[in-house]
Amino acid sequence: MLFLPIATKTVDGSEAKIYTNGLHHYVEGKTGKVLNIEVTLPLLISNIVVALICFLNIFNYKKRSFQKRFAIVSIILVGGFAFWCSIYAKELPGGIEGASFGVGAYLPALAILFIVLAIFGINKDERLIRSAERLR
Repeated sequence: MLFLPIATKTVDGSEAKIYTNGLHHYVEGKTGKVLNIEVTLPLLISNIVVALICFLNIFNYKKRSFQKRFAIVSIILVGGFAFWCSIYAKELPGGIEGASFGVGAYLPALAILFIVLAIFGINKDERLIRSAERLR
């Protein structure tokens, strides 16, 4: 989500795009398009933190119960981050009505789907280990 727009809106010949690092406003000027950026550092930092938490959960494979709980926390964090992005998207000039949503708007849903699939895989590994222990 760092490089993909969340939402885009064109108003009066100027284009505004919402990214997690800020609002990029392209204004038509005498020298062509001028870029004004309003930086949102808290949203950018939370995006990086949520991505790191999801990535670090991969390396907890020796502690499966902790990994599952951490995955559930990751789902909650990604959902909260998506909600925060939707609130921030309302800062587009003229509101969110008439805006076209970019790929970045759908990535949190995809992340939640992959985390849920990871939880199913962890459960499958636990069942396999329990069955292997019974055979001993």
